[in-house]
Amino acid sequence: MTAGQLRLTVNGTAVELADVPAPERLLDTLRWRMKLKGTKEGCRTGDCGACTVLVDGRTCLSCLTLAHEVDGTSVTTIEVGPEDALVGRVRAAFEAAGALQCGYCTPGFVMAIAGLLRERGTGAPREELLEGLGGNLCRCTGYTAIVRAVDALRTETP
Repeated sequence: MTAGQLRLTVNGTAVELADVPAPERLLDTLRWRMKLKGTKEGCRTGDCGACTVLVDGRTCLSCLTLAHEVDGTSVTTIEVGPEDALVGRVRAAFEAAGALQCGYCTPGFVMAIAGLLRERGTGAPREELLEGLGGNLCRCTGYTAIVRAVDALRTETP
């Protein structure tokens, strides 16, 4: 496998990276090449959700995705600024609900919820949204505060 060029839009900014090895994971590209440390490495097997980002608005486990698989796409991470109002609303709901605790899993949950809401809308059944978060794990919150954040997002108007 050889290294090649990678073109992405990350958090609204066009990025060109040279010499990205073919087996490099998107998680490593974001964290080590781009210094976007908000996307966390938890399990590296797709079981915990800490590495969740959005690719063209849909949730993606960056630890299971090769960087070159997303060439030419738009990637959104927890570091996105105010131009992504939905991610901002999810972050605010987490803060208001006290769903932060240690914070390690928080970026993955925020991005997963943002992707689910973008895909299914705030009118989606509560159970459907919570089921969609089944791949995200947290050891600190007991999930109650996370569920409160989801409930708050379902009742607010965008």
